Amino acid sequence: MLIKNSDLWFSEYYMEDDVKLSLKIGEVLHTEQSPFQKVQVFKNDTFGVFLVLDGYTQVTEKDEFVYHDMISHVPMAVNPEIKNVLIIGGGDGGTAREVSRYAGIEKIDQVEIDEAVVRVCEEHMPTLSSVYKTEPRMNLMFCDGLKYVEEAPDGSYDLILVDSTDPAGPGESLFSTQFYKDCYRVLTKDGILINQHEGAFFDGDIEEMKKAHAKIKETFPIAKVYGFNTPTYASGYWYFGFASKTLDPIADFKPEIWNKLGLKTKYYNTDLHRGAFALPNYVQEILASV
Repeated sequence: MLIKNSDLWFSEYYMEDDVKLSLKIGEVLHTEQSPFQKVQVFKNDTFGVFLVLDGYTQVTEKDEFVYHDMISHVPMAVNPEIKNVLIIGGGDGGTAREVSRYAGIEKIDQVEIDEAVVRVCEEHMPTLSSVYKTEPRMNLMFCDGLKYVEEAPDGSYDLILVDSTDPAGPGESLFSTQFYKDCYRVLTKDGILINQHEGAFFDGDIEEMKKAHAKIKETFPIAKVYGFNTPTYASGYWYFGFASKTLDPIADFKPEIWNKLGLKTKYYNTDLHRGAFALPNYVQEILASV
């Protein structure tokens, strides 16, 4: 489907009818209702092609590098010995693309619940999704991430990256206490979990951040939060959780080793790594309240 309409806009509401982000649509590239969610792909003159799931912007060509740098490179700079990686969600392919840049990684398993997301991104966002066709270490599976982790063997992954949608619809189960407990069991002794931690500005996001952080703190002895700026996420500032059995993201950070890899990145660097964990006072207060 290809529709061009100079007066068509996409709006994502952050606070019901009070606050929204709107992008002018140059082209409607795709729209369908999958068994799990409404999948849409639009094109905007400034942000390029962007993916929308159930009315929420997931990724744009213009700013995707921020999110994918920060979900992938932060844990790799803490534990450069990571060999086995599990990605849950992330059907656009950007997280897999960044992880695949590490030659020391031996296996990249990815579990995506919705085949439609991968299919439309392969067609309309190949700079993200081409990894599925070119990376021999990739093993892409279409199934429920919650069930997959539940059935995975103990200690089978060094890194789990939860590249999920918000805690509603298909992504809701990936914010549950049981899911985090299963992740703990599946991780190796020095394993790391990176999860969506939502935003800290709008009321609904704050509540979800608090819920996620409380559940992870109950499960992992080390549970930290770090932030990054991305224009098309609510308030422009978003967060990931960093959880581990043994490794602290600052005390065990290995910048010299990471810098020697010579990876070219657009957002992440080892100075930024430290700064990302230095949270604003209001965010610290939110996290301290749980």
